[in-house]
Amino acid sequence: MTLWGWLVVVACGIAAVPAGIRWLRIAQREHYLPLAVTRFSVRWWTAGYLNRVLAAGAIIAAAAEWGWAGVGLIAAAVEAHGPVGLGLRGVTSSLVWTKRLVRVAVTTTVVMGGSLAAAVATGQAAVAAAALVAMPAAVDAALAINRPLERAMNQKWVKEAARRLGEVAPTVVAITGSYGKTSTKLYLAHLLAGNKRVTASPASFNNRMGLARAINERLSAGTEIFVAEMGTYGPGEIAELCSWIPPDVAVITAIGPVHLERMRTEDHILACKSEILTPGATAVLGVDHPGLSRLAESEAQNGRQVIRCSGEEAGGEVWVNPHSGEVRVEGNLIGKVDLRFHHPLNVAAAVGAVSALGMDPNQVAGLLGTLPSPEHRLATMVNQRGVTVMDDTFNANPAGASAALHRLVEHSPPGGKRVVVTPGLVEMGPRRRIENRALGRAASQAATHLLVVGRTNRRDLLAGATEGSASVLVLENRLQAVRWARANLDRGDTILYENDLPDHYP
Repeated sequence: MTLWGWLVVVACGIAAVPAGIRWLRIAQREHYLPLAVTRFSVRWWTAGYLNRVLAAGAIIAAAAEWGWAGVGLIAAAVEAHGPVGLGLRGVTSSLVWTKRLVRVAVTTTVVMGGSLAAAVATGQAAVAAAALVAMPAAVDAALAINRPLERAMNQKWVKEAARRLGEVAPTVVAITGSYGKTSTKLYLAHLLAGNKRVTASPASFNNRMGLARAINERLSAGTEIFVAEMGTYGPGEIAELCSWIPPDVAVITAIGPVHLERMRTEDHILACKSEILTPGATAVLGVDHPGLSRLAESEAQNGRQVIRCSGEEAGGEVWVNPHSGEVRVEGNLIGKVDLRFHHPLNVAAAVGAVSALGMDPNQVAGLLGTLPSPEHRLATMVNQRGVTVMDDTFNANPAGASAALHRLVEHSPPGGKRVVVTPGLVEMGPRRRIENRALGRAASQAATHLLVVGRTNRRDLLAGATEGSASVLVLENRLQAVRWARANLDRGDTILYENDLPDHYP
C-alpha cells in the first residue's frame, strides 16, 4: 500500500469515531431497530442542497480511490463532519451512553475494524473509504448482530415479570391501537381508581422491556386491575407480549396510517394490532375505522363478547357525541366530557373497557367530568401574557391533527391570531407526501399564521399551504418558532404546536 493509501486508511479510522457517534444516536432514538439508521442517513444526506453535494462528493471520492490514491481523504473529511445539522450529542434527542449503546458501539467498532483490516490486507484503501461512507449500514449490521444477545439478556426480567403477574393475579386490560393508546389508558385508570386498586404501565412503556419493568417495579400485592399499553412495529410482537401478559379485556382504539413506513399497509397494521385478541378476552373496539367495524362483526359471530365504541355518528354500545360530548352506553346518557380537552373515541374506549370489566358504567359517571388531560396531547393552557397555548406535540397522526385544527378554530377567541407550528407527520410510508400536503392545506385554512419547522416535510407542507390563506413562515427548528411566538403574540391569540420532531430528524 502506498503512503497515500495508508493516510486514507488512518483518516477513515479517525473519521469513523464522530461519524459512528452520530449514527449511534439515531440507533438509540429509533429504539435500536435494524435498518432505521440507514433509512435516516438517506433522509439526512438528501436534506438540503449542501448535504446532497457533500454526499455526492463522498461517494465519488470513495469510488475514485480505486484509481487515484489519496482522493479518499475527501470522503473521510465529509463523513467526519457531516451531514450538516446532525449533531454529535443532540439537544432534544441527546445521546445517552447506556450499557446497550456501549454494546452496539463495540460491535460497530468490530465491523468497521474488519473493513479497515481488509483494506490493509488487500492494499486497497478504497475499501476503507467505502466502509466509512456505508457507516450507517455498519451500525444497522451491529444492531442485527446484537439483537439475539439483547433478547437473551433481557429474558430474565420478562420471566420475573411473568412470575410477578401470576403471583398478584390482577385482571389485565391490554390496550393497543395506531393512536389513542396512552390517552385511553390514562382515562381508564382514572375511571377505575374510585372503585378498584389499579396499576397502569407508565408513560409509553409499551414494549417488551418497558412492560416487564412496569410490572417488576410497580405491580404491588393487592392490585386488582393492571392496565397495559401495548405497541408494535411488526407482526408477532403483541402476540409475544400477550403470551406472558394474557389480557382479560383487549382494547383496540383506532387504526390509521401510523408506522406505515415499517408496516406498509393499514391492513397489515390491523392484523398486527389484532394479535391482542387472545382467546377468552372481551374485545373493546373503536369501530369508527371500517376495518375495526368488520373485525367487531367477525369476532361477535365467532362467539367473542364485543363492545363497540365510537366517537362519530356511527354509534355503538358506547358512544361519545363528537359535538356535545355526551357519553351514552346502550343509548343511555351517563355523563358528559369537555371536548376541548378530550378526544371522544378515546373516552368511549375507556368507558367500554369499564363495561367489559363487568362494572356498571354509572359507577364511574361522576368521574367523567374530571378526566385528566394527557401531557402533550392537546393540553391547553393560557400563559401569563394571555396567549392560549395548545400543546399537541405528542400527537403524530392525521386524525389527531385534524381534531386539533378543528379545536383551534372552534375554541380560539374571536379576532385573535390563530397560529399553527408543525414539522408535519412522519412514519406515513408511501402516504407521507399526501398526508403532509393535506395537513399543510388544512392548517393554512384553519390558521392565520402557519409556521413550518424543519426540512423533513417542508416541501409537502408548503405545497398544501398554497391552498389556504394563512401567512406562512419557514423556520429551522421549534426554538425559532417559540421566539417568534413570544415576539408576535399577545392576549387573545392562540398557538397550536402540532407534533414535534426530535433533532435526530433533519
